[in-house]
Amino acid sequence: MPENSKAELRQNMDEMPDLRRGGATKLILKEETESTIGFAFEVLNEIGHGLNEKIYENALVVLFKLNGIAFDQQRRFPVMFRGVEVGEFIPDLIVFGSVIVDTKVIENITDHERGKMLNYLRIAKLRVGLILNFKNARLELERVVL
Repeated sequence: MPENSKAELRQNMDEMPDLRRGGATKLILKEETESTIGFAFEVLNEIGHGLNEKIYENALVVLFKLNGIAFDQQRRFPVMFRGVEVGEFIPDLIVFGSVIVDTKVIENITDHERGKMLNYLRIAKLRVGLILNFKNARLELERVVL
């Protein structure tokens, strides 16, 4: 890269706003998702990684019960097409009445899982979802907002 192009690049970067300053970012359902993620870490640390997805779902349910957190497990939602029910969607968990939790044991969270979560949120008429991947020793997670 020519020297003057590097200088332009540095100059342009200097003019970019610092996104870390200017007030705190307000996340939707921040406390609820942070709490749920904390429980996911507890489950992973105690049970380990790479087991069946249902084990992680059920372990989270145990923690929700022990901590008095409202949840639905395997709640059914109709899928409508032009006013006709064509099927149903059954999320793993809904916590705090507002966050869909999808437990996974897959190589990586991909656009496929993100897209599915967006559809889940639309069908359930909710705004926030968590994809929790227990495949590896390090919890992989994504927060999806509609």
